[in-house]
Amino acid sequence: MNQDKLLKKLFTFIDESPTAFHAVMNLEKILDKEGFTRLEEKDSWEIVKGGKYYVNRNGSALIAFTIPEKDPAGYHMVAAHSDSPCFKLKESPEITVDDAYLKLNVEKYGGMILSTWLDRPLSVAGRVVLKGKDGILTKLVNANRDIALIPNLAIHINKDINKGVEYNPQTDMQPMIGESSAKGNLFKLLAKEAGVEEKEILGTDLFLYNRDQCRLVGIDDAFIAGPRLDDLECVYAGLTAMVNETPKKYINLCAVFDNEEVGSTTKQGAASTFLQDVLFRICAKLGKGGEEYRRMLADSFLISADNAHALHPNHPEKADVTNRPVLNGGIVIKYHGSQRYATDAYSAAVMKDICNRAGVPFQSYANRSDIIGGSTLGNISTAQVSVNTVDIGLAQLAMHSACETAGAKDVGYLTEALRVFYRQ
Repeated sequence: MNQDKLLKKLFTFIDESPTAFHAVMNLEKILDKEGFTRLEEKDSWEIVKGGKYYVNRNGSALIAFTIPEKDPAGYHMVAAHSDSPCFKLKESPEITVDDAYLKLNVEKYGGMILSTWLDRPLSVAGRVVLKGKDGILTKLVNANRDIALIPNLAIHINKDINKGVEYNPQTDMQPMIGESSAKGNLFKLLAKEAGVEEKEILGTDLFLYNRDQCRLVGIDDAFIAGPRLDDLECVYAGLTAMVNETPKKYINLCAVFDNEEVGSTTKQGAASTFLQDVLFRICAKLGKGGEEYRRMLADSFLISADNAHALHPNHPEKADVTNRPVLNGGIVIKYHGSQRYATDAYSAAVMKDICNRAGVPFQSYANRSDIIGGSTLGNISTAQVSVNTVDIGLAQLAMHSACETAGAKDVGYLTEALRVFYRQ
């Protein structure tokens, strides 16, 4: 796919996916357009060779897969995650201040760079849950307006602000949304957005999001700047690659998990049985028993795709001495001696071979030995489904900032490599 066209579609996808719920909804629109059949976990599945399917869990996680025409040898899988660090609204979130201002009571979701959320336009999106004629149902909402802002203290009041500040999430990071007389207006707005009466809403999962849109930056348009690049870049590349390839020997599968940023230990996270459940049910519907399922796993491979830290232009000393990925340097293969990443010599060799066949560059990442670093999907998901796994990502700066930076060429490299993987 042409890079300009791919980036335009990526930007639209991220801009229109302020929460994990919206990201999965937008993935479903792509799959529906491509002729995939939606499956429900509570129903009996009908799966045939040559078929294309997807299943949603919790509205925030999704697994899509395509079946080859002949008997499959195993699974070729790509995993990414739909969530990003942000602020979640608490129950009964409205707070009035001195009968003058209205603000929201929020809490952190994931590990955030708090200061990056200050003094920028914010909005609210998520889902509302209500009682319908046929039971409990969910509707997605998005205020889609600049309705909130977290104001900094002026330097005149906090003269040490440029010496480093420790922000308190409860006192420093509560967003102002209007005058005190606006109390109640947020939920009226969201109810209108959902097309329901406010009194019908029984539950909410609502999040603040950065209203900045993705864009190219740099005198040579070399970089991408925008929110939620971690990990919607990899989500979009994974699904784009899968829908553009026809499986031959393996079942092609793209898994998009939720809650990676808070440990993955939810029913829709990588530590859940979601992937295992889907793989087992596919095998059962293809007439394969427990031994055949395990034999297929032995001939399967998982690419865990979650972004990686790039060499920082102002702090090169923070990078490892010899493993220093850069923006636009290609796919990053991630290594960790204590297995926070699942990559080993075999899985790294498989990934390098894929990149070589796709004609795309690759590079390596490892933490400095005195920095612990984070974990990702690979070693978490393999606790449920034991397959050969490589952890990769795209290099980026300011991971977990409200606005992150990545290389404009890299999402194209990843898409091409994953297409080669799915083509096998």
